[in-house]
Amino acid sequence: MGRRSLSFLTERNAHATAARTTAVTDTVVDGEPVTVAHAPGSVTVVFAPAGTDGSRGISVTTADGVRARVRPAAETVITLDGDGTDFEPVAGVLERLGVTARVDLTAETPVGAGFGASGAATLATALAANTVCGLDCDRSTLVAAAHRAEVAAGTGLGDVFVQARGGVVYDTGDGRARRSVTAGSEADGPTVEYVSQGGIPTASVLDDEATLDRIRAAAEDAFDAFDPAMSVSELFELGWGFATGTGLVTDRVRETVDSVETAGGAATMAMVGETVVATGTDGVLPRRTRLTDRGVRLVDA
Repeated sequence: MGRRSLSFLTERNAHATAARTTAVTDTVVDGEPVTVAHAPGSVTVVFAPAGTDGSRGISVTTADGVRARVRPAAETVITLDGDGTDFEPVAGVLERLGVTARVDLTAETPVGAGFGASGAATLATALAANTVCGLDCDRSTLVAAAHRAEVAAGTGLGDVFVQARGGVVYDTGDGRARRSVTAGSEADGPTVEYVSQGGIPTASVLDDEATLDRIRAAAEDAFDAFDPAMSVSELFELGWGFATGTGLVTDRVRETVDSVETAGGAATMAMVGETVVATGTDGVLPRRTRLTDRGVRLVDA
């Protein structure tokens, strides 16, 4: 899919608002300032593509996500966990913002396994680049740029809208809405366990019409049953019903969910990846994170 320019950036100064974000702490490296942003991971439990560049769905954000350390550079260089990489949506969002930069990404969750890591990397990069390059874009412009870069790269259809806000973010047909996953003033919510057994390329799903038909049918059933007041356990149970209707569930995923349910928990498959996320368990799955209400934000460098 070809890249599309973000033409409205020519008016960014006129549209910047008081909500623009400043760096928490700037560091100088080789005479250049550095800004760091963190975007949460996101687990999509139900989704249905809508048009060519969007989707409806139900997702929740995880405290573990992706950190992007950005500084201006003569040409764009991207690393992931210390290794050079051709990270297309990250390069794409910089191009749309009209800047070149050195971007060092640190992934706290598996990449390409259903945690929205590409969206988190792209959104965090946009936020950090906005500050360190002095772009003065407002938050909605940055989110839109990250979304378009994800769509053009074929790596996502809406994760960045979830990661921008945090919490449970959903659109079942009446527009995007959000609810908290935390109690009181805490930023992070309940602990979830997970295991990642591999990735399912998003593009391979989005390019298969038969698979998309199954996804849309299963999503409509899930949307009808969804209640914004659902507990995390009920949300995962809803997601598992959706997953089984899509035809995307592998034997390994099914066996893992069975083991969680046997232990008295609830689990679902992260869309789209061979990853199981569970709640109500203690030590059934090997890795842990917490759900969070924190969206993308600048952090100390």
